Amino acid sequence: MTVSPVKEMLRTYPADLGGVDREAMERCIEECLACMQACTACADACLSEDDPGSLRKCIRTNTDCADVCDTTARVLSRHTEYDANITRAVVQACATVCKSCGDECARHAGMHEHCRVCAEACRRCEEACNALLATLG
Repeated sequence: MTVSPVKEMLRTYPADLGGVDREAMERCIEECLACMQACTACADACLSEDDPGSLRKCIRTNTDCADVCDTTARVLSRHTEYDANITRAVVQACATVCKSCGDECARHAGMHEHCRVCAEACRRCEEACNALLATLG
């Protein structure tokens, strides 16, 4: 079984993580990265549809979500001089944008399979963010 780079990096971090739940952190980082990829690919797929103009809000929401998920994964991957207030705000923002993007993609899921896949990735990321928030206090 291959161990994820996220898990390995958390395991090998030389200092204490200050009581942060490593499993919740790992899951959140991995779901953020997966959601970022799904949102990027979904926006691109929307642009290739016959009527991309009808998907403008979906494309915009996808690109916003991809950017926020990428930033969240990067913030969560840095532990030195950790600031819980910043982390909490970033993770909360990620949960919010994932909910919005998941809702928007779900509206198109019946016609576009890529939107269904993306909506599911957004839901998983939103759940992971909320689970991590619950451990941050």
